Amino acid sequence: MSGRPVKRSLTLRGHRTSVSLEDAFWRAFRDIAEARDMPINALAAEIDEEREIEVGLASAIRVYVLAWYRDGEVPTQSSGAESR
Repeated sequence: MSGRPVKRSLTLRGHRTSVSLEDAFWRAFRDIAEARDMPINALAAEIDEEREIEVGLASAIRVYVLAWYRDGEVPTQSSGAESR
């Protein structure tokens, strides 16, 4: 397993974009999408809509994956740091 980021294309609301994530994050991201019974592009679009403007999409996906496995839930703007 490589620790180097791998760039893959995603489609968010009809627009193509590239995201670089490490293999472990890509696998976890796909597993989460499958567990939520949704396409990976739809999950990426959801994360994209929720992230703060200064946070890159790859970083937002990593935080989402971490929260999923750490907390058994996903972060949203309404359940951010103020609720912890």
